[in-house]
Amino acid sequence: MILPLLLALQVTPVAPLPKGTALPPSASEEGQVIAPVQRLFDALAANDPAAILAEVRPDGRATAVVEKADGTTAVTTSDWPAFAAKLGKPGPKLAETFTGMPAIEIDGNIAMVWGSYTFTVDGKPSHCGTNHVDLVRDGGRWRINNITWTQRTTGCAQ
Repeated sequence: MILPLLLALQVTPVAPLPKGTALPPSASEEGQVIAPVQRLFDALAANDPAAILAEVRPDGRATAVVEKADGTTAVTTSDWPAFAAKLGKPGPKLAETFTGMPAIEIDGNIAMVWGSYTFTVDGKPSHCGTNHVDLVRDGGRWRINNITWTQRTTGCAQ
């Protein structure tokens, strides 16, 4: 009777799991999927509409689901040329970053990236939310088809 109790109290030491906050290696399939998303973020920061259009399929869309302060929600959508046209003019410095490692799912020639983000304007937090990016392998290259994101100004990580 004492032996089962002693076995139940025995603890096997386990090494801590490594933190998974780094982007996957670029040579991996996941790294190839996240690369056009990161290039889209870089193009946004560079205020470069042509660089955005280089990462997307022309028939895709960008959709924002904005949670307003009064509790209502506004959904706006645009095609990629209209989305990119908002850039390329002098203005504030924009930056979008994932807050942690996004989930990446791949099935053949389709993939999905899902992750929390923070958006800054001139280095100051503007809003945050979750990105859902769907990608298609097109001509041997991953391209963004659609991106949908939530957008709020409360509950953002600093």
